[in-house]
Amino acid sequence: MQELSGRVAVVTGAASGIGRALAQRFVEEGMKVALADVEAEALERARRELSQAGEVIAVPTDVAQVDSVRGLAQATLDAYGKIHLACNNAGVFAGGLSWEASLADYEWVLGVNTWGVIHGIRTFVPILLEQAEPGWVVNTVSMAGLTAAPLSAAYFMSKHAALAISESLYHELATREEPVGVSVLCPEVINTGIGRSDRNRPPHLKRAEDEENASHDLVEGALRQFAAEGLDPSAMAERLVAGIREGRFYLLSEQGGSWRASCDTRLEDIRLARNPTFQMTGSN
Repeated sequence: MQELSGRVAVVTGAASGIGRALAQRFVEEGMKVALADVEAEALERARRELSQAGEVIAVPTDVAQVDSVRGLAQATLDAYGKIHLACNNAGVFAGGLSWEASLADYEWVLGVNTWGVIHGIRTFVPILLEQAEPGWVVNTVSMAGLTAAPLSAAYFMSKHAALAISESLYHELATREEPVGVSVLCPEVINTGIGRSDRNRPPHLKRAEDEENASHDLVEGALRQFAAEGLDPSAMAERLVAGIREGRFYLLSEQGGSWRASCDTRLEDIRLARNPTFQMTGSN
């Protein structure tokens, strides 16, 4: 999809971080943008700021709830008539040992990171296909979807699942020769608020006091520190726009960085059927 100007984009997780950067870049490209986020005040602030440069609407959305995503799609169609680019970007993080993580941790992380992508695909792809025009689906997967690490099981498994369904979607659309492309945006460590994801955790999925432990604090504190030193989210917007125009599926961290090295090591582990190698990753 070469031409973005005049087309319509939907971005979840758009109130801050990568989603906010994507929305800004799309507005700069002349697109009309539907901003979606569960954080209502930050979403409205993003709408006010971006509306000074282009056409945007804000739709409070919980991507873990299918009716909420369907409402987002309908609000976008009501406002702009079409949807050309669907970015399933919303994501959250919970850390800790896999056997100590609460069921609420797993339900919350998988609900947003995996079911959010599922709901996005099931909602937006039929719309894109019915339009019979060039369109694109972007699922924010993270380099976590291509690597493995301790103390973050719920997050990593949610991103592996998002990658798998994205690959299946790519093959399905390509086999049918549909005019709809797919990309997976795979950020490394980015300067976002994902280390403070708990601020948006729904009350019924909060950790109980007896479920709090040192491993949670250790991992989530480390993520906040890493994120503060990470890349600016605008780098992901540049990566995505270039990838869409080049028709690329895998939008990965730069070759030569520690995340790509970890990905390569994991692939070699699988190729050789050897035990998993743990390789430290950094902000690049």
